[in-house]
Amino acid sequence: MRNVERYPVEGPNALWQVYRTVSPWKAVRNFIAIQFARYCPILPVKNWIYRHVLGMKVGRYASFALMVMVDVFFPERIRIGDNCIIGYNTTILTHEYLIREYRLGDVRIGDHVMIGANTTILPGVTIGDHAIVSAGSLVHKDVPAYAFVGGNPMQVIGENETALAERAEEQRVGRADD
Repeated sequence: MRNVERYPVEGPNALWQVYRTVSPWKAVRNFIAIQFARYCPILPVKNWIYRHVLGMKVGRYASFALMVMVDVFFPERIRIGDNCIIGYNTTILTHEYLIREYRLGDVRIGDHVMIGANTTILPGVTIGDHAIVSAGSLVHKDVPAYAFVGGNPMQVIGENETALAERAEEQRVGRADD
């Protein structure tokens, strides 16, 4: 299940009331920064924008492909681990504005995670270390570490056997050193 905070609204739908929850100036600044980062081919520059302009937590060697769309209103609620790849045209959301409520939730992506192109990650989701998300997936619930998931809606397909084998080898070598 996703971990989201729910905020009921009265009157018109929640999206019509968006600027009661976020400053319009923040939204414009974030939109401009995100659009620049989406087209920027230089990974260190992208990561600098995500960290220093948008307030995201981005690990070392995280790679965002072209056209990745991070949440425009609450990007600071996104945490990406070390050595991750976020595929082309992926969308990472930390908000949902619905008819009678809006929802906010942190998105946490662990270390060594691979997310395929055209994936959508919904608010309140955690993706565990070494997980693989196949292209075109809708991540609507948590993904366990070392899992291989995909589809719409997403389901567990198997395990990241390469990462599991590497972990087993590291443990074997570690025991031999003792």
